[in-house]
Amino acid sequence: MNQETLVSRLFDALVNGDRPQARAIVSDTLTAVPAATVLSDLFWPTHEHLEKLHRADQMTSLSYHMATRLLRMLVDQTAWRLTRATTRNTTVFATSGPNQGEELAGQMACDMLEAAGFDVTFAGGGVPADEVLERVQATRPDVLVLFSSSAQDLPEIRHIIDRLKEVRACPGTRIVVGGGVFNRADGLAAEIGADEWAYSPADIVDLLTLAPEEALPSMRINPVPAQKAVTKRKMRPAA
Repeated sequence: MNQETLVSRLFDALVNGDRPQARAIVSDTLTAVPAATVLSDLFWPTHEHLEKLHRADQMTSLSYHMATRLLRMLVDQTAWRLTRATTRNTTVFATSGPNQGEELAGQMACDMLEAAGFDVTFAGGGVPADEVLERVQATRPDVLVLFSSSAQDLPEIRHIIDRLKEVRACPGTRIVVGGGVFNRADGLAAEIGADEWAYSPADIVDLLTLAPEEALPSMRINPVPAQKAVTKRKMRPAA
């Protein structure tokens, strides 16, 4: 079964709140491909489709709530199947936008980063900027990930980035943004002062693990402003 068909079947099960059918689709898929591929190539595009329709007011609140909560359960269950790579001794502190869908996207990014060997702390959404700053300055993570943020988050994100660069308290911390509003506004990541940008959770892993020449050019904001690049990922069979 191809990726489009799988995404469509899972989407239908989610918006109808069909828990047995959603679990069956994921269980069958996991027999053919690894858990990381299910997260990146099935859950992520399904999540993106849900968010697009929700923003356009093309689905009921009931369907959206059933879908996001059921998808979160599936993400939690699938994350247990991820094989964790050897630690990279690299710390990541991550936040997201405050709503259910944004936190789910941030969770997927963190699950994949942790599986790739990063030491991840995830705060979710709704944390005041001053508390995020305090945490970053106290722990000095190697990477600060602000993933799947909403437009309403931008003033606080700008404040966090501006403050960190003004005081130079954490000069070694890479600031990476992605998902959410950053995927919908070309050049926003560069404008707001982030160091790097990635479209999806899998792209963030690539960004932080591949050599600079191997990563998508659009991930590297400085010195050239990023241009949005959407990569079509194909379901890869299990080894």
